Amino acid sequence: MKAMQTSPFEGQKPGTSGLRKKVRIFQQAHYLENFVQSVFDTLEGLEGKTLVVGGDGRYYNREAIQIILRMAAANGFGRVLVGCDGLLSTPAASAVIRKYKAFGGLILSASHNPGGPDGDFGIKYNISNGGPAPEKLTDAIYQHSQNINRYLIAEGEDAPLETLGSYHIGDMLVEIIDPVADYAELMASLFDFAAIRSLLTSGYRICFDAMHAINGPYAKKILEEVLGAPQGSVINGEPLADFGGGHPDPNLTYAKDLVEIMYAENAPAFGAASDGDGDRNMILGTNFFVNPSDSLAVLAANAHWVPGYENGLAGVARSMPTSQAVDRVAEQLRIECFETPTGWKFFGNLLDAGRITLCGEESFGTGSDHVREKDGLWAVLFWLNILAVRGETVQEVMHDHWSRFGRNFYTRHDHEGIDSNGAQQLMSHLQQQLPELPGKTFGEYTVSYSDDFSYTDPIDGSISTGQGLRIGFDNGTRIIYRLSGTGTEGATLRIYIEKFEADTNKHDQDPQQALVDLIDIANTLCKLEEYTGRDKPTVIT
Repeated sequence: MKAMQTSPFEGQKPGTSGLRKKVRIFQQAHYLENFVQSVFDTLEGLEGKTLVVGGDGRYYNREAIQIILRMAAANGFGRVLVGCDGLLSTPAASAVIRKYKAFGGLILSASHNPGGPDGDFGIKYNISNGGPAPEKLTDAIYQHSQNINRYLIAEGEDAPLETLGSYHIGDMLVEIIDPVADYAELMASLFDFAAIRSLLTSGYRICFDAMHAINGPYAKKILEEVLGAPQGSVINGEPLADFGGGHPDPNLTYAKDLVEIMYAENAPAFGAASDGDGDRNMILGTNFFVNPSDSLAVLAANAHWVPGYENGLAGVARSMPTSQAVDRVAEQLRIECFETPTGWKFFGNLLDAGRITLCGEESFGTGSDHVREKDGLWAVLFWLNILAVRGETVQEVMHDHWSRFGRNFYTRHDHEGIDSNGAQQLMSHLQQQLPELPGKTFGEYTVSYSDDFSYTDPIDGSISTGQGLRIGFDNGTRIIYRLSGTGTEGATLRIYIEKFEADTNKHDQDPQQALVDLIDIANTLCKLEEYTGRDKPTVIT
């Protein structure tokens, strides 16, 4: 074991999903080591315990794991479980942590951000419940990183990550495990695989776009091998270090291959995509897009069809910017519905306390109490289970849902890579207006409230402030502004717009058309072009 002298790096503050920077920043001498040591030094009682390590296979994944293994040995861990080839999807890592009662885990991913030598890299620590570290812990990690002066690392050869089996680094046992097996076993315990298999072997055509990211092996194993979908149903299924040069974000802009297939003649009945680390999902029908907020609401309304959830839901939760569609379902089911800040860690306490069963975010993330992360393939299987039992198309399921609960027209406009100073000035401009907005009228809309969203955790009482600027109107319409914490260059401004429509005759409108007046109001209120130089979004959801 060596104690290596080092000094702090600025900016090693974990965001909503850990520390994300450009690959070249992580490749600096001591950079990764400093952060990992800061994690280990902040943890109490790790000696002899089990750590889970894996990532989405992006560039620098294998090299980082070799460093982490030697550091884990030097810091006293007794065992490390590592996915073969260094691979573990984020939800699978959570499942492994929970199944083997591990002390925690290090997940290497920058989620939906691009990969490759000029792309992004990331690392986050998940605690023993399988979920992301809470803010109290990430704040402590950051504080330690700003005062670090040494890290511990064992000497030795690189681990044979490509071979299942066990070996030692000093006194620490390293087990190379099948990255898919434990996750597949968990999925089989939740869903009616017999019903889904019957659907997929009946000539029902699906297309799952893994976007050359981590979920390729998971989808091939479960959808094609176990459930009988024809070979080729999974496209872009080989994980690549640069994601094939693509942007592994499952939305209508970046999942181009899938969108072209699903909107072409003779399209499959069902389409889906997942992101870099496998925790996000996009659902499509033939020539039909399912908004992620609607998807969460549909899963909640149809959970009784799914074996793992047939006994009812304890409650549901959504992030604040997510549409209020699931709120309407919760009201009818007479269960609790929580509104939390963005970031999966905020769902963890509610899940652990048994207050909720399903949860989701508008950013293509849905999940449940089976793990403590959002889960892309799980959502796909949930949808397939519903479709298999109901015998309807995606469109029919959605139209039936809107007829029962009404439609929350919803859109998110992303302005990516804008100047950080301009973004901050825009938010400051909005913040200054908030006290004066209630009572003002914009077109047919009158402001009923305007605030900077804060959240008091109902389980532990912790308070999170500065979570997004909300402008609510007297008819339930909302406009929300947030700066995202998931990018690595410049700033990403997200503008969320929502309006409820009860009239079934208006449910077939395109959301951009249904919300056109509100989009104009939102852009005018924040002086979008003046502060960012942009007059149109990079991505529309």
